[in-house]
Amino acid sequence: MHAHPDDESLFGAGAARHYADAGARVTLVTCTLGQLGLDQEARPGEAPDHDDLTTAATRAGELVRAARLLGFSRTINLGYLDSGMAGWPQNEDPRAFVNADVSSCARVLAAVFDEVGARVVVTYDENGFYGHPDHVAANVVTRRAVELSASVERLYYPVVPREVLADFVEGARALGVYLPAWVVEAGTHVPRSLVNATLDVRALAAVKQRAMATHASQVDNGDLVEMRADLFSLLFGTEYFQRAWSRSPVGEGADETDLFGGLTWD
Repeated sequence: MHAHPDDESLFGAGAARHYADAGARVTLVTCTLGQLGLDQEARPGEAPDHDDLTTAATRAGELVRAARLLGFSRTINLGYLDSGMAGWPQNEDPRAFVNADVSSCARVLAAVFDEVGARVVVTYDENGFYGHPDHVAANVVTRRAVELSASVERLYYPVVPREVLADFVEGARALGVYLPAWVVEAGTHVPRSLVNATLDVRALAAVKQRAMATHASQVDNGDLVEMRADLFSLLFGTEYFQRAWSRSPVGEGADETDLFGGLTWD
């Protein structure tokens, strides 16, 4: 469950491909059109001459190609407008995702979960990983939806342990690598005690990097796309998840290396 085109390649992408390769049906839900991303002239969404229409069309195509790389069997876009960063005038647009009716959106999402038989859902934490209003809204809607769903058993947040993030940022800065705000301003750098599940996806790191590269219009991730493989793998070769909700108790360590630990999928 993601807010914008390209988020699926940045958060939990290895888990998506890992479970797809294992035979699970993995569905991607994107909430917004992402029309406030960088446009073809690399203008930010708040720029008065920003080309929203072309940006939305470009990002839709990038999303389809990235989703295919990551093994998603189905992609759904809820069609809300990108709300922009906190304080942008687009926050006030009634069509923006931050202004969506939570109950209505959650019912739609729960229906999607039940239609595809979702057992495990992944989305951002209460801070939206780095505070983006649409990511925060995704958390609110998803939490309500999993409670309404008959099929969902668990909800996880992708997180990064503090020391892992610190080592990555230090290594990247030493090499003069530009890091986007969602990395350096991440609010989801947590103590390891909050990590319930850890997935080794080093074998999929190159696929994740290619998926990021597919979103070529978002040039602020360019240094990650070009990053040396060992440094990229430091942050993206292991994925960490905090279990945020479970319909029934989860045995100690049952999901330590598997989000589906103790569960099955059809």
